[in-house]
Amino acid sequence: MLFRNSLKELKIFDPSGCASTAAGAALLLLVCLPLSDKAVGQVPGSLDGSNIIEDQVEEEVEDSVEDAVDDTITDAAEEGVEEAVEDQLDELLLGPGDRFVEDKVEEQVEDAVQEEIEDVVEEVAEEEVQDTLEDAVEEQITDTVTEEVEDDVEQEVEEEVEQTVADNVEDTVEDQIEESVQQEVAQNVEENLESGVEESVEQTVEQSVETEVETTVESAVEVAVEENVEQVVEASAEIQVADAVEERLENEIDDILDDLESDLEVDEERIHREQWLVMAEPEVFEELAEKGYLFDTVTDLPGLGMRLAEVAGPSSFDITEVRRGVLDVVGKDRAEVDLNHIYTAGSEVAVLEEGIAPRAAIGMTSEVSDVAPRIGMIDSRVDTTHPALASASIESRSFVSPGAQLPDFHGTAIASIIAANDGQYQGLMPAAQVYAAAVFEQDEERGEIASTVSLLRALDWLISTHVDVVNISLAGPPNRLLETALQRAAQQNVLVMAAAGNGGPVAKPMYPAAYDTVVAVTAVDGGHKVFRLANRGEYLDIAAPGVGLLHARAGGGYAASSGTSFAVPFAAAAAANLRKLHPGADVMALLYQSAEDLGPPGRDEIYGYGLLRFGES
Repeated sequence: MLFRNSLKELKIFDPSGCASTAAGAALLLLVCLPLSDKAVGQVPGSLDGSNIIEDQVEEEVEDSVEDAVDDTITDAAEEGVEEAVEDQLDELLLGPGDRFVEDKVEEQVEDAVQEEIEDVVEEVAEEEVQDTLEDAVEEQITDTVTEEVEDDVEQEVEEEVEQTVADNVEDTVEDQIEESVQQEVAQNVEENLESGVEESVEQTVEQSVETEVETTVESAVEVAVEENVEQVVEASAEIQVADAVEERLENEIDDILDDLESDLEVDEERIHREQWLVMAEPEVFEELAEKGYLFDTVTDLPGLGMRLAEVAGPSSFDITEVRRGVLDVVGKDRAEVDLNHIYTAGSEVAVLEEGIAPRAAIGMTSEVSDVAPRIGMIDSRVDTTHPALASASIESRSFVSPGAQLPDFHGTAIASIIAANDGQYQGLMPAAQVYAAAVFEQDEERGEIASTVSLLRALDWLISTHVDVVNISLAGPPNRLLETALQRAAQQNVLVMAAAGNGGPVAKPMYPAAYDTVVAVTAVDGGHKVFRLANRGEYLDIAAPGVGLLHARAGGGYAASSGTSFAVPFAAAAAANLRKLHPGADVMALLYQSAEDLGPPGRDEIYGYGLLRFGES
């Protein structure tokens, strides 16, 4: 009903006119007419061309609808109009037989209806098509565009996200990498500094410093340098002054000592007259030879790394002037120049077959017998045919002048205290390997004596044999060459033990015992009292039995003797034993710590650190 009223308002549905009736019928058919799929399906899917698409679709739909409506309405209208006209004619009493009027009216109505239908259909179709197209196009465009937009947006979003993520990741990774690299570089620089970074750092630092220094030093130097220069100059000046003063004092002291030495009356009994000695490294002698120095006898000392030259001089020569002349050529501390001093073993106090055996004197157990150290001794010749030494391992070598008479009393006694081994008598270390250097010769005027030359050659040989300890049972004046040789022995870890001397309580220090590199040994009796003729002084290190000691006598039999030289074998054997038991240990520190303190508490000028305790360290 509502639809019918709408048609009336449009003057399409009007029962009074056949044209209106036909138009209404056509409109009904139009409303029921479906929209062509072709028209809808041809909607393009681009969002940007939606207006163009709408126009194209509208034109196509209008054409299609017009064609369909024309055909449909024409057919329907013809039938409806025919019936309506017939009814109207019947009502108007035109008569069913008057076909002429009917045909004429029908023709006119058809033309009028056709024209009216075309106008109405076109107008209505446009409106209906517009609405229908808008909905259809909107839906189709929405679906199509949505898909394409989704694809486009998805692609754009993906690209944008990828770019954003890439940027963010790049920044994040860059930060992480920078941090990681910094840590890695720091660690690698620290670990690989010795294997290549130093060169890179040096180059970088050099380049950086050149730039940095140019910009910063100029502004800071005026303030900093003034303060620093004052401090540095002051400190440097103090050091230079101190060094200069020290050097000058040393030179003046040397000159004073040389003057005193030349002014003192030389003990003719303690030197080989009209002879002086030079000891230095081989290249120094080449320099002296270039300056015209000639030497009578030159001896290589390979164990010491030195060379020894003996020079004959007139009876009026001055050793101080000779020394200065040599040092002016080669320089200070590169050569030693001195006299050929004489050393003695001291006087013996012998009591045949009465005395205390070495092992009993020290309270030694038999456990030490199996220890086999290498012990060197610088003394007189050893009588290796004595029954007490027949089975001992002793290698001897002589360093005296050719053709000289070789005494053997003292050397045989010391060797027996160290290594004797027979049924009646046993030494401290029967299994020891003894290297005996004979340096004493018999002098008609001075008795048994040894020279500086023989001592140096003997010490060089013992160092070459790699002994653990050297036993020196002699004493005499200081000598520059001997002091240097003993320093070199100490540098090669060779322990040297020497007799303190038998000059009495007020005697001057005796050498080589008084040198810092040598252990000075004094003698005590069975009651731990010091030997009455023993030297005293701050240089004393340790005490050992040395009074009334029983020992082998050259040629056969036994004797008892006293003196500091007889105490030295105890210290030498104890040190050698400790070196075998404690390799690498500070042997003398162990001996001093274990010593029995005698006399005033602590180290003193009579007993040193105290009485040696063999085998308790």
